[in-house]
Amino acid sequence: MRSLFAFLVGAALPFALVGQNSPSGMRGFTDADTANEQKLEVQAQAVPDSTKIRQYLEYIAAAPHHAGSSRSREVAQHLQQMLRDWGLEAQIEQFEALMPYPTVRKVEVLGPKRFVATLKEPVVPQDPDSHDPNQLPTYNAYGATGDVTGEVVYVNFGLPADYEWLTKQGIDVKGKIVIARYGQSWRGIKPKVAAEHGAIACLIYSDPHEDGYFEGDTYPKGPMRPPEGAQRGSVMDMPLYPGDPLSPGWASEKGSRRLSRAEAKSLMTIPVLPISYADAQPILEQLTGPVVPRPWRGALPLTYHAGPGATRVHIKTDYDWTTKPLFDVIATIPGAQYPDQWVLAGNHHDAWVNGADDPVSGAAALLETARSLAALQTSGWKPKRTIKIAFWDGEEFGLLGSTEWAEKHQDELKQKAVVYLNSDSTAKGWIHVSGSHTLEQFATEVASSVSQPGQETNLVYASLHRPSTDNVEEGDENRSSKTFKIGALGAGSDYVAFLDYLGIASMNEGLGGLTKSGIYHSVYDSIYWYEHFSDSDFVDGRALAQYTATALMRLGDGSVLPFEFGHFADTVSGYLDEIGKQAEKSGTKLDFSALRQQLATLKEIGRNYDNALNTVMAKSELDPSRLEKLNLGLMRTERVLTNPNGLPNREWYKHQIYAPGFYTGYGVKTLPGIREAVDSKDWELARKEARVVEECLAQLNQVATQALNDVSGL
Repeated sequence: MRSLFAFLVGAALPFALVGQNSPSGMRGFTDADTANEQKLEVQAQAVPDSTKIRQYLEYIAAAPHHAGSSRSREVAQHLQQMLRDWGLEAQIEQFEALMPYPTVRKVEVLGPKRFVATLKEPVVPQDPDSHDPNQLPTYNAYGATGDVTGEVVYVNFGLPADYEWLTKQGIDVKGKIVIARYGQSWRGIKPKVAAEHGAIACLIYSDPHEDGYFEGDTYPKGPMRPPEGAQRGSVMDMPLYPGDPLSPGWASEKGSRRLSRAEAKSLMTIPVLPISYADAQPILEQLTGPVVPRPWRGALPLTYHAGPGATRVHIKTDYDWTTKPLFDVIATIPGAQYPDQWVLAGNHHDAWVNGADDPVSGAAALLETARSLAALQTSGWKPKRTIKIAFWDGEEFGLLGSTEWAEKHQDELKQKAVVYLNSDSTAKGWIHVSGSHTLEQFATEVASSVSQPGQETNLVYASLHRPSTDNVEEGDENRSSKTFKIGALGAGSDYVAFLDYLGIASMNEGLGGLTKSGIYHSVYDSIYWYEHFSDSDFVDGRALAQYTATALMRLGDGSVLPFEFGHFADTVSGYLDEIGKQAEKSGTKLDFSALRQQLATLKEIGRNYDNALNTVMAKSELDPSRLEKLNLGLMRTERVLTNPNGLPNREWYKHQIYAPGFYTGYGVKTLPGIREAVDSKDWELARKEARVVEECLAQLNQVATQALNDVSGL
């Protein structure tokens, strides 16, 4: 039990670490409302129970529940019933999407030394889930059907720069099969770039350097990938658009319009398969050609050659190419004062196999968030704004369930959505948050009000003072920083449709940094693995549940929405500095003076807005009609950062500040239109895209100016 002194110290810490413009530590709450909100948050944070999180995880991850399966439907129905049992309104919304399952998978080395790949992960006796029935085999969803034979070239991580080195060596992959290792980019980029260079197929293997024995003991002795472990995953060209490949921009429901497969631009055009490093070694060790550079070399016991040489490989793939159902579960807590202002949070429930880590660890934490808010609702609490908590289906195939839901409700969401909060898997370690930088101060305040598991401090303090480790995950910038920072969002989870397509301010959060993992998207992502090598006591999952509950309550109850402009202006200025330096390395100086003027203006308006807000928050009463007008204006903050024409060559992505990189996938490209034009040395396009961003910032200044005028009149 914590001592009374320790409790009081811990309770005081949150309000010592927040920004200077929010002395109460609750941006948007009046001084009169702060005490009551703190009381409610103490009640809500007392609800999450590590034992219950373990129970949820052990039920959901007890069997494979990939999207489109009967078990996925069962999980959705189970979640809906739990939410209803707690007193929440909960509905299942059903969609359909192209979700191919494999019917043929074959990889064989024809010579010089014959070898047939096993393409199967063996049973681990200690792990009963490693031989569960109904497991999806190792494959890459949306790879093309094909039957090809060819010489092999090793392409490192399969990025454009890797092909530049091969070209300098006189190595052409046209008409050949490439083998790339996982890492450095999203997996779908590897076959995409291979096809652009004329390759006829792509193998993607997990090198032990990235997630095998080089990093630690392999499963079941340790957490890393064993030799026969392989990474499933989608290779949809998600930087073009996520969601059902046959319905970009509209919801895929029964009887709805669909493209043909030939028209679907996000489908891969060549066969793709994932293989283990045990299956990759007999291929790589037979390659000849030049020895690759040191950064290209993995940890297999062989000399890494580029190829091709005499090695020939035969690959055959086929799929059922059928449309299958999706089941999204949506719980709603109606808003008492502003029912048409929605605060949303989500985590997906589908997995490639059992998925104890990805995504069930995060889904279980979100269930405890829902139970916390349901308990408050039962005791009489009614948020001012409507809160929706979603459990998405089909995320693993390409953000299917969340994208189809967002596309179906897009007009309503543009009018009503305030913020979308997302989580995915979570582990042991420290809080990491990425998202819209207009919410950076808000994220700091919320994290400052939640205790760090096992410490007499809060999540922010623990993150800023965490010990040095060679296994730090997202949020690395916080270790050396004196202030809590959030990262920028690329792709990789269900926030994409909300932020990038609809312009809804979004954040993605989780804990991590102390968990090493080599079981991603494998049969070994199991209950046994998670309870032995990750958040074994589920206290970090409890902290995530507390964080999300607190964030939803503040967004739902605050008098003024917590958007702030100074952090955003500083962050975007830093992005411009990076791009300017990159251009200068190529001998070109880009004129960003107009953009910098917009940002300087925004910072000044933001400073005045904060001062006016602090003055207003000391009042005992606020004018309701003026308050509603202010908040409706603030909801436009992220909307104006979108452009209806989208980004160059990918119109689905509307956001002009954040986007997944065209050749990085998960990895973010900030100011993507400008940055990617500079990457390709297209200076005219870079100037054109700078004008687009300038217009967005000008609109944001109009929103901020109106907010300043509105808050001054409260």
